[in-house]
Amino acid sequence: MCLALLVILLHCSSLKAREVFTINKVEIRADPSLQVPNGDALTILCIADISKSGNFTIEHHFTFFKDGRILSGITSLQNRTEHKIPAARFADTGEYVCMVKAKEKKKKSEVMLVKVTGLPKPKLTALKNMVTEGEELVLKCQVPEEAPPLTFTFHKLLTPGGPVTRTKKELEKNFTTIEIPVEPGDKILRFQCIASVYSAHGMQESAPSNVELVTVVEPFSTPALVIEPSLNVTEGDNVKLVCRVVVRNYDIEIIIQKDKVILNSTRGQNTLTYFTKVSMQDNGNYTCKVELGSVSKEKTVNMVVTELFSKPELIHSAKMIDEGDWLQLQCKVKGLLPVTKISIKTRYLGKDNLLNDSSSFITRAHVNNTATYICTAEINGIIKESDPVMINVYAPVSIPQLWIVPSVRDVILGRAIHFQCQSMYGTPPITYKFFRGNKTVNSSQIFNKLSADFRDKPTEVGVEQYSCEASNHHSHIRKRSRELNITVIAPVGKVNLISVPKREVEDGKGITFHCYVETGSLPINFKLLKRNNRKPISEDTKMDTKVIWYKESWSRQDSGEYFCEASNPTNIVQRSDVISINVILASWQKVLIALFVLVIIVILSCGGCSWYLRKKRKAKHPSIEMSGSAGVTNSAGVKLEPRQNSDGQYYPGYMDDSENHMKATDENKGPEHKITEVEYTEVEVSTPDPHRAPVQKGTEPVYSEIRKANNDSGENRYSKIGSCPDAT
Repeated sequence: MCLALLVILLHCSSLKAREVFTINKVEIRADPSLQVPNGDALTILCIADISKSGNFTIEHHFTFFKDGRILSGITSLQNRTEHKIPAARFADTGEYVCMVKAKEKKKKSEVMLVKVTGLPKPKLTALKNMVTEGEELVLKCQVPEEAPPLTFTFHKLLTPGGPVTRTKKELEKNFTTIEIPVEPGDKILRFQCIASVYSAHGMQESAPSNVELVTVVEPFSTPALVIEPSLNVTEGDNVKLVCRVVVRNYDIEIIIQKDKVILNSTRGQNTLTYFTKVSMQDNGNYTCKVELGSVSKEKTVNMVVTELFSKPELIHSAKMIDEGDWLQLQCKVKGLLPVTKISIKTRYLGKDNLLNDSSSFITRAHVNNTATYICTAEINGIIKESDPVMINVYAPVSIPQLWIVPSVRDVILGRAIHFQCQSMYGTPPITYKFFRGNKTVNSSQIFNKLSADFRDKPTEVGVEQYSCEASNHHSHIRKRSRELNITVIAPVGKVNLISVPKREVEDGKGITFHCYVETGSLPINFKLLKRNNRKPISEDTKMDTKVIWYKESWSRQDSGEYFCEASNPTNIVQRSDVISINVILASWQKVLIALFVLVIIVILSCGGCSWYLRKKRKAKHPSIEMSGSAGVTNSAGVKLEPRQNSDGQYYPGYMDDSENHMKATDENKGPEHKITEVEYTEVEVSTPDPHRAPVQKGTEPVYSEIRKANNDSGENRYSKIGSCPDAT
């Protein structure tokens, strides 16, 4: 039985292993087509082409995408499914994709672009069907079937200047509202709206909406303006302007104005009147304006005023008159009627002063007659005045004065000179001209009694002549100042200092200094100074560009750094470069010092030699005493000294008792006993063979020092072996 179950399981697993499939293709379609009119039904089909290894069922997961976003998802055992849109709108326009997933396998279709054409007709609604002029009318336009964003365009139809358009865009709603003001003069208003939508796939616009009718009610009528007695009047006539309006219980305001000047006004009335006696200035347009809130209506009429007499004309002899000449004025008037009154006046700061109560005026001109003149004429209470005339009376200028600021006679080359020129008398404006010699340098016009300022920069050394000339509007009078002579001096240029001899001078001898400048006006003041000394060594003022100083008998204290300063009347000081002077010893001083040094050297040399000889004598004093006692002999039978061994070598540290005794005895003696006499004696010394060969006898010099004491204690002998190459 177990064997039978095992066979069944193996058979089932082999059947399951044979359920193999693959997704060949996924296809997407649009029904009825890829372009659908707005409002029609639209079906999106998705078909999966799948190959299988046997007759078995597979569960399919269909996902629809629009513009990259999931639209819907359907699970089916069939290899096809559909996404239905009952009424397609412009918002359904886009790129569609279908994806099929079966078990672990999935595949997408290609992109399909579907376009929905057209938009539904929008609906327009007016919140009021009757409004008043100046009121705000609210309109609403909506497309409930479409999705935002939408753009709405409102049209005000049958207006005198053509349709008035307002546009508004909505990003989150499928409707919008606007407020449209009702203009004065509107009677029946007609409105329409259109909806449009924009996307990456194009733009669609709807058909016009329904037409909304709105009735406009007038709060008041257009005003009527009447001029009494008529529109054509003559100067001096009394005129009445009347403005009337029909109003419906509103608090209106009425204004009468000429150009921009308000003549009269009232509030809460339906009539306004304005009275005036007209003149030529009243000729023009008059307006009656009625206002209520933002509503304004007006009426304009033109009033023509006939001139009763012409504007008077003031005739003058001249506008610029020399003092002492005749000033003549005459007032002329043209008209049909005789002039009642004529006056000639002066005007100053808006105030008129009567000069003469007639049509003419004549006087000898004086500067006080400088003024603005007018004349007036009066007929039947109408007064007219002429155009103002400005008349200037000029007094001649006086001889101008020219001076320098500050007052100097000598000026420095290259520096600007400040001049002032002034005429004490004369009517401004005064024109001043400034001259250097006969050449005009500059000019200036002064409108008051102040002086004119001029500046000039001389370019040459010497005497310059300056003058100035004054003139005004007085006829043919020009006056010139006296010539002002200015001396132009140049400051000193580079300063140079030379010494002879240069740098060094012997003690007791003198030095010659040469100081000179390259440029500069005379006289020139020269100073010779030593650094760190304020007081000059020498100082001279020369009518020359150079100076020579001689200073004799120099000493060591005169060594140092010297420089030269130069200046002239410009008071500009220039300084030369610093030169160093070193005072050295004279020749006889050098010889004397050399002799003195030589003597010192000789003395020191003699003293050194004496000290050296004494030291050498002390060095040759015997260090070993000759002892009379029998000493040890070496192998050659020679008697050894107390500190020698059998080979003739000394033992260090060995001291003979007799030697100690004799040294002690010598040390106890006074100084007079220390003077010894040295004797040298030649002794024979036999030299042993270093290889112990038979002793060879020979004679070698051995010097012995023998000191003789001049006392009674006897002779102390010291023997010493001299230096020998073969001595051991």
